[in-house]
Amino acid sequence: MLRILFILIILMSSVSGAFSQNSSAAFDPDTFLSHYFWQEIITLSPPKRPKIVLVLSGGGARGLAHIGVLKVLEEEGIPIDAVAGTSVGSLAAALYCAGIPIGKIEMMAEDIGWSKLSNLSTPSLVNMLITERLLSNEKLEKYIADNIGGKQFHELKIPFACVATDIRTGEKIIFTEGNVAQAARASATIPGVFEPVEYRHRMLVDGGLVDNMPTDIAKMFNADIIIAVDISADLTQTKVSSVIMTFSQALFIQGTQLSRESLKSADIVINPQLKDVAIHELWRSRECMDAGILAARKSIPQLKKLIMDKTLEKTFKKN
Repeated sequence: MLRILFILIILMSSVSGAFSQNSSAAFDPDTFLSHYFWQEIITLSPPKRPKIVLVLSGGGARGLAHIGVLKVLEEEGIPIDAVAGTSVGSLAAALYCAGIPIGKIEMMAEDIGWSKLSNLSTPSLVNMLITERLLSNEKLEKYIADNIGGKQFHELKIPFACVATDIRTGEKIIFTEGNVAQAARASATIPGVFEPVEYRHRMLVDGGLVDNMPTDIAKMFNADIIIAVDISADLTQTKVSSVIMTFSQALFIQGTQLSRESLKSADIVINPQLKDVAIHELWRSRECMDAGILAARKSIPQLKKLIMDKTLEKTFKKN
């Protein structure tokens, strides 16, 4: 590849000079070579090119922005070698890594609602307050399973890992094996609202309690490039005028604090601007996905340059 690039550089320099003398149109050899090099890179697999791991954080309805990010990365041909997710990031990742087309995931998001994921409703909330019995999100596991089947982690098209929290011990539980739908459900089980998911004598809830931005798992995948999608809330935009909004604010505060340190390990941070979207506002799915699309597109030039630079580094080290 380097020999071809070297020859092309010489040829392009000659062509550029001749072209500028005989034509008023501009010709940029750097752009031409970058385009050629990129087309070569996307045909390679690690270790010939850097291993790229995507990290999808938690954040309730805000996490629908992950779908917009995935859409742009796919359209731009950015290779994703593994995905690490927490909470809603685990749900998006489970579907994508199982091979569900991004267009279908987008349509699913536009049609999503709490009734499809849980027994959450006004009467059920009233009953929870009276009886102190938590709600169930068994529907969430069924929803994922209905779309990906009973897939185990080793059957996924793209390697995937997700985080849950043992509510009894506070331990971080990392899923890399077993049933994907069950793991994704555990990772996204909001504590204090939904019943913990029982798994191997553990009681599991949302992974965002201990690791809202699992860049450490990306390192576990031996990533050369870590892309983190940060859906942190603008805390000043949240109106804490109800129990749900106060609880949402508390989760956002904790998630933001945890993510701050983890983001230092990321090479590229994609930060969708979601303003005042609250944890429960699934009906704002289109707004969230569009924010993800816009943020991802802004990051593409920097991301492609980083991938090309690291590919050249690997090539030079090898030779």
